[in-house]
Amino acid sequence: MKIAYVSTCRPRECGLATFNENLIQAVDQHLPFSESGSFMVAINDSDNKNQYDYDDRVKFIISQEQLADYQSAAAFINRSGADICCIQHEFGIFGGRSGAYLLALTSALQIPYTIIFHTVLEHPDPVQLSITKKLADRAAKVVVMSKKAVQLLCDAYGIPPGKIRSIPHGVPDFEKPSIQDVKQQLNYPAGKTLLTFGLIGPSKGLETVIRALPAIREQHPDVKYVILGKTHPGVLRHSGEDYRNNLKQLASQLGVADHLVFISKFMSEKDLHGYLTACDVYLTPYPNEAQITSGTLSYAIGAGAAVVSTPYWHANELLRGNRGKLFDFNNHEQLASVVNNLLANPAEINRLRQHAFRYGLSLRWPKIGKQYARLFSAHVKTAESHLLSETTLMQVTSSLTRPLSWKAY
Repeated sequence: MKIAYVSTCRPRECGLATFNENLIQAVDQHLPFSESGSFMVAINDSDNKNQYDYDDRVKFIISQEQLADYQSAAAFINRSGADICCIQHEFGIFGGRSGAYLLALTSALQIPYTIIFHTVLEHPDPVQLSITKKLADRAAKVVVMSKKAVQLLCDAYGIPPGKIRSIPHGVPDFEKPSIQDVKQQLNYPAGKTLLTFGLIGPSKGLETVIRALPAIREQHPDVKYVILGKTHPGVLRHSGEDYRNNLKQLASQLGVADHLVFISKFMSEKDLHGYLTACDVYLTPYPNEAQITSGTLSYAIGAGAAVVSTPYWHANELLRGNRGKLFDFNNHEQLASVVNNLLANPAEINRLRQHAFRYGLSLRWPKIGKQYARLFSAHVKTAESHLLSETTLMQVTSSLTRPLSWKAY
């Protein structure tokens, strides 16, 4: 089975690119003929086709805002011998209003495609609603990563439940390392550590944690809050490092600048797993509930971290069963209380870690890849069956309409 993957691609520093790379590797483990030439169609965020040094499996490049590239990509996929196409979807990575240019590709595909929605909006505008419905209507299957996303697609978009499949976000398949070994290898900050990772921007709620730091420091003077990750490219283009600098200024005003650590780099998954394993508490302080999927939260659970989070949609699902602690949106006082109680109770931190780690085993990429491989295979078989039926029908119809001659008697 040959699969065409449409996505942002590494080395572009993008969560979707990392997800797509992991998905391909995980699916390949479960396909006996994966060596048959599955390939990627990469989405560039500029017109420079040489912007990124892609590996050999990237066979076609789409410049995000070039409509003709989407049409050409569809033609390329149709000629490639691919059996199915898998599309990673975020509105912001495709060209046109709300990523409308992607429709030029999907409408021209002559093979089945599966689309993975990484974002599902509860209140889409008319354009977003129309695009999502058209993408789903033409797809063999729509994949999302939470039960809430399934509900939204049914209720807000009118997509039939049978068209939708929920498959959790995959996480790296690493052995759990020794915390002390990791701290030495990564030169980890001394003392008790709180950690948040991911691309930094105003939608992350990091101010809430900084506002909680004075009360946390009062009970735990050696505490450090580590913010791991680069500034989001969109934020960087619009306002540079203003947001990061504002966070530093807030920490200075509150007298906790020495307790705030920025590590501005895009981590390898192995190092990231180490940071998650070694932190005392992992924080996702998003300021509102409309977060349907959080890869960072999935990674934290997969690494067996003790998680404290606001109750956004994905966190509500993933942290059930005592796999984490919740605090109210933008409530730094409540956050400080929860964190102080945990840091004073190592046994509770270990209990959260154990619950998270056990659940995280079900999220590891080999298991998630198996679900996708079965999904792709089923749709390829269905497409082949339909093609065979149509061919047989054409042959029968042709024989019935053939002019009779004396040779028929």
